[in-house]
Amino acid sequence: MPGLLLDTLRGQNAKPRPAWLMRQAGRYLPEYRALRAQKGGFLPLVYDSAAAAEITLQPIRRFGFDGAILFSDILIVPYAMGQDLEFLVGEGPRLSPRLVDKALTSLTAVPQRLAPIYDTVKQVVAQLPADKTMLGFAGSPWTVATYMVAGEGSRDQHETRAYAYRDPAAFQAIIDAIVTVTIEYLGGQIHAGAEAVQLFDSWAGSLAPSEFERWVIAPNAAIVTAIRARFPQVPIIGFPKGAGEKLPAYARETKVDALGLDETIDPLWAAKELPAGLPVQGNLDPLLLISGGAELDRQATRVLEAFEDRPHVFNLGHGIGQTTPVEHVGQLLALVRNWRG
Repeated sequence: MPGLLLDTLRGQNAKPRPAWLMRQAGRYLPEYRALRAQKGGFLPLVYDSAAAAEITLQPIRRFGFDGAILFSDILIVPYAMGQDLEFLVGEGPRLSPRLVDKALTSLTAVPQRLAPIYDTVKQVVAQLPADKTMLGFAGSPWTVATYMVAGEGSRDQHETRAYAYRDPAAFQAIIDAIVTVTIEYLGGQIHAGAEAVQLFDSWAGSLAPSEFERWVIAPNAAIVTAIRARFPQVPIIGFPKGAGEKLPAYARETKVDALGLDETIDPLWAAKELPAGLPVQGNLDPLLLISGGAELDRQATRVLEAFEDRPHVFNLGHGIGQTTPVEHVGQLLALVRNWRG
């Protein structure tokens, strides 16, 4: 039985609005912190399918979100492509060898690194209530490539942008390889039971317009086309963070089923400028969820009202912060669930 979230992603303007939050399974939850203390580091948790399934389900049990987002990481794709991956305490992820130093052809693929993620999806689906939607995801090629080239995240992705300008053919080969693996990876998640998938392009906002067309729109369009051909019933959400005024072109040219909006987007502008009837997702500032109070209610209501006339999935403009008080999440969900427009 399709749930409220899946119906909305398929184009129904349903009320009340479905809600889930990016990074809803994670460090702000005491039950997550307890499990991580027991199990160890982040990557071992991702590769312990039973633990990863438990983490995916924790926010569903506590809050009853309409969607369960797979507990994993966007860098599983380069890990499967043959780069080494580690998460350093206080520093974040590191990939090696860096592709600014080594050729793509130097990597030896390890496709079996994807299998435990599929098992996590299967375990979640077996325990998920029928009216909740299982959400799979992958990083979009540009964002994944920035980590593969530089070996780590950066504020402006300068090393990867310079590499793409300096040797566009080599960078195109990296993007193409990521596209191929991502199609297979999302397909595997869907076979395992994912009912909708999201493409995270966290660093899309760092590109000039012509580069955005080449490195964001074109590869995401290729992924959408391939997944839709194989799984026409599975909605695809595109989330190009920082895209700004390029969002309408992204929506038209990638043909995603729904568009995620970050917190810098004026919802009134988006409601007017995006293709009519396109489901949207977002876009409350995550900092409001930390601060709580009357302003949280006011700004959440503003988002709901702006998208009253189109299908809308309530979400944040990016991931939930680790210092977010649990009671503020409850406050937000109470408002969203009681809103009828």
